[in-house]
Amino acid sequence: MTMQINFLPDDVTVNAQVGESLLDVAERAGVSISTGCLMGSCHACTVELDNGEIVRACITVVPPGKEKLTIHLFSDPTW
Repeated sequence: MTMQINFLPDDVTVNAQVGESLLDVAERAGVSISTGCLMGSCHACTVELDNGEIVRACITVVPPGKEKLTIHLFSDPTW
């Protein structure tokens, strides 16, 4: 199953497969998400989903049951 993922504030939309890593989807779309440990511990890749849930893109996958998902990127000058 595919879903449209919209990355804000860049306003880039790409199709993604359910179960695909959000970090992989962003990379394929040309959207930059900071990374650190790639295990979710350092919180460098923190993003906010359209329902307000805060997740780490490196360990979160595209969820089933939706046609579209909006991901709000944070800008952290530390990373």
